[in-house]
This record gives sequence, C-alpha cells and structure tokens, in this order.
Amino acid sequence: MKLSELTRRLDSGEIVALTARAWAKLSAGFSEVERHNTGLAADLLIVTREGRLAAVEQPERNRRAVRPLASRKAARDFVRERMAAYDRLWDG
Repeated sequence: MKLSELTRRLDSGEIVALTARAWAKLSAGFSEVERHNTGLAADLLIVTREGRLAAVEQPERNRRAVRPLASRKAARDFVRERMAAYDRLWDG
C-alpha cells in the first residue's frame, strides 16, 4: 500500500488494517503526537499527517489498525475510552 492510498482511505473514514511491516514503511509519513503505554498491548499512538489525526493500535503482534480521528477532542475521547478499557482488563 502507498501512503496516498492509506491517506485516501483514512479520509473516507475507514479503519485500515495493515501488517506491521507495511505500517513501518508508511509511518515515516506521519508525525507522532502522543504515545500511551497500555500496560497490556503495544503503545497506543496518536499520529498526524497534513493536519489529520489518526490512532494506531496493535491488535496482534504483526498487525496494525489505523483509525481516523475527526479532531483533537475526538483523539482525547478515544484515548480516554481505550485506556479505561485496558484498565478494566486488569480488574477482570
């Protein structure tokens, strides 16, 4: 996948599944805004490209999920919800 295709798919609102290798190549086109240690899975990243925000998660060791986020508020809300979910996993 090329960076332009990933950007187009994110712009359309799609959550894009990538291999870890594909993300490693494409990640250079993004700037890291935030990194959150989940305590269970890999770090939750908030990244930006051309003013557009996205979350990057690692659902499996060799997979990445890149999710478009509409705004800084959406990013904050997403991180808060995800971190709360990880906290609940510690309790269960």
